[in-house]
Amino acid sequence: MLEKYKLDQDSQWIGILLQRYTLLLLGVCMKYLKNEEAAKDAVQQVFLKAIIALPKTNVEFLKSWLYSIARNHCLMQLRDKTKWVTISTEADIQDNSFFEPFDTNKEQTILILEKALLDLNPPQETCVKLFYLEKKSYQEIVAATGFSLLQVKSYIQNGKRNLKTLVIQKLQQL
Repeated sequence: MLEKYKLDQDSQWIGILLQRYTLLLLGVCMKYLKNEEAAKDAVQQVFLKAIIALPKTNVEFLKSWLYSIARNHCLMQLRDKTKWVTISTEADIQDNSFFEPFDTNKEQTILILEKALLDLNPPQETCVKLFYLEKKSYQEIVAATGFSLLQVKSYIQNGKRNLKTLVIQKLQQL
């Protein structure tokens, strides 16, 4: 089927192939992410990566190739999630030496974050609020906003980076 797909680029063949490996990929993602919704989102991301990469890649063993994409995707998710969690927990905000020179308390820090969030461009603000404050998945944000999946990911990533910069600027102004 993979050869048929590469010959005629008919998405029917890739759909059948990926459908066969859905449960395997869901199991792999559950093993790493330990959350059913996150695992389902990860499987969708793996499918997107596979669909994009398959025409350009010489794949001999589809099962092991998909497994490695899923594993790498989950590990990246965990790495990114760990970074964000360490930044966003209340204990870290209070105890983080970054905030000590500014003598801000928890309420001031929250106010600064709220003001900085409003300074983001509208798509970034919307996606960051939905993802981090309302705990929506990528797919739920896509459905709510009408943005593409890649746009949502980009808005969240850039919004997080811009938010950090804005918070630093506002803290330095104190």
